[in-house]
Amino acid sequence: MLGSRASSSPSGSSFAEAQQKYQPPIKIVDPTLLPAGFDCSKIRELGIDRQENFRAGLIMIACGEAEGGSGPNVSFLSRLLQTVFAPFTYGGTDVDLITGAETSPHVTQSETFSWTNPDNPNQIVVTYNDSRTATANYSGASYSSDGGLTFTRLNPSPFATGHGTNFGDPVVLYNRPNATWHAIFLASGCGSFNAGIGDWTSTDGGVTWAVGACVHNSSNDDRESGWSDMNPSSAFYGRMYVSFNNFAIAGPPISVTFSTDNGATWSAPQNLPLGGASSVRDVQITGDLLTGDVYVAGMNEMGGGLGNRANMIYRSTDGGATWALTYTGLPFAGPGSGLCSNNSYFASMFGTYWRHMGWGEPAALNHVVHYVYAQHGAGADPGDVYYIRSTDSGVTFSAPLKLNTDATTTAQWQPNLSVNANGSLFAMWYDGREGTGCTPGVNTSCYRMWGRKSTDNGVSWQADMAYSDVISPLPGQPDPNVTVCYAGDYDYGSAIATKHFSSWVDGRVLIGGNSQQDAFFDREPPSASATPTPTPTPGPITLSAAKRKVNGINTVRLTWSGATSTNVDVYRNAVVIVTTANDGSYIDSTGDTGRARYVYKVCEGGTQTCSNEVTVTFRH
Repeated sequence: MLGSRASSSPSGSSFAEAQQKYQPPIKIVDPTLLPAGFDCSKIRELGIDRQENFRAGLIMIACGEAEGGSGPNVSFLSRLLQTVFAPFTYGGTDVDLITGAETSPHVTQSETFSWTNPDNPNQIVVTYNDSRTATANYSGASYSSDGGLTFTRLNPSPFATGHGTNFGDPVVLYNRPNATWHAIFLASGCGSFNAGIGDWTSTDGGVTWAVGACVHNSSNDDRESGWSDMNPSSAFYGRMYVSFNNFAIAGPPISVTFSTDNGATWSAPQNLPLGGASSVRDVQITGDLLTGDVYVAGMNEMGGGLGNRANMIYRSTDGGATWALTYTGLPFAGPGSGLCSNNSYFASMFGTYWRHMGWGEPAALNHVVHYVYAQHGAGADPGDVYYIRSTDSGVTFSAPLKLNTDATTTAQWQPNLSVNANGSLFAMWYDGREGTGCTPGVNTSCYRMWGRKSTDNGVSWQADMAYSDVISPLPGQPDPNVTVCYAGDYDYGSAIATKHFSSWVDGRVLIGGNSQQDAFFDREPPSASATPTPTPTPGPITLSAAKRKVNGINTVRLTWSGATSTNVDVYRNAVVIVTTANDGSYIDSTGDTGRARYVYKVCEGGTQTCSNEVTVTFRH
């Protein structure tokens, strides 16, 4: 299962070898975890083995078809989290969304959806999967009232009541005409057996929530996504859309429903054409920020495993009433280095650990449609991130552009993408190029979030550079009520005029000495440079720099005084590094050995309202 492939097709020799190595476990059925009267022999008939949600995972565990998570069975190599201070040019300071105490083993938070109020950019809500009270609830969210500098985790989860058992798969949207937030999850109370889709609402920036309507009543929904039209000039302003797979329908196809009344009622679902595929995975939904056209990215998984995939794009020009399949891409080799343990349908990264089939995220502006996804790299490289662009509303697409430019054979996977109304694009993905070892739960550096930005609606791209602050260990999945082959299936990024917002699963926080899954957040300015261009004016700030070596690495310690604001930014080579408090110092460990010349700046007032700035030049 760890071998690389000689062929990109399901019939390739390595794929066949991986299939032969898969050994079904000894099946022990736990009826206490099953829906009443459920027959385990119907798992494949009902498509449970192809679903990604927690309810399906729990059924697989209960029927002895999959294993639940557990702590690492190898000793970790270091108790100290390796923090990397290499300079980065995308993003600010990472923020942990998981505040408050955690009780092992119910510590799994991942799979994020980020959204912002365009009329009050200080309001940000991120929803995610959270196993803290599994099996009773798998939902979580954190909100920010200061533009993402800090977050408060909702505890207890307000989505655990009102629609039966919450099985996660997060969506969060803002309905601009009604100033209402909507958190949308799979919920057993909106249907029967497995789950339909439920809605919760907030009118105070995500602080408090009330139970809303059922978005869709069904017995077998999976992997929903959502988009809200927030453009007052759009013919469909205020309309909210939810796409999903309904496994109660043969295939299944992708289904889409919409609401025109702030979520009070939802339309009958439109089932999108299969286009010759036996089934199409709902990847994500988005809309054109200018025209109001709606797009759904789908994926023909071609039987799953380590075989081929094909991207599919759907479009609606009438507010979701009708849909057309506008594009089916050529087959490409799916990413992965193995198969999920106990479920050979899903390909996975790191052998049998992180299920991922290549899913990404679309974005659209003024009839230009963008999509990022992952496919298998050359030779033993398990994954690279690619971007395709359409200038004719999703009918034809450019040749794929590989966004990661590393020369390694390490994995890049699970990308997301956001665009704002000014044509700024930001792609973010998981990237293993800096890792030294990747064992779930073991505290060795494995991956960091990397990104790449375009400021001209995808015509050209800046360099790919690190986005998150540290190289994260590969987090473990110790919760026995969550399938072991799981570290989140997607992250949904979004943007407004002043920022791109994205979240991810990160393993830097240790519990009991072991890395585990937390959700983290960061934001990226849309401008051509990662930092604004403030006008230098004389001010009260003084800045000094001192050189030293720490473990053989060149280090600069900056010290400033006289700043009165608690919002102080440190710049290095036009790269903004945001501090969350004015403690009067910042350490930059570059690792450079040459005599490079660096310019450091301290600016009082923050990146958007810089009023005073001083500069010091330092040569290593």
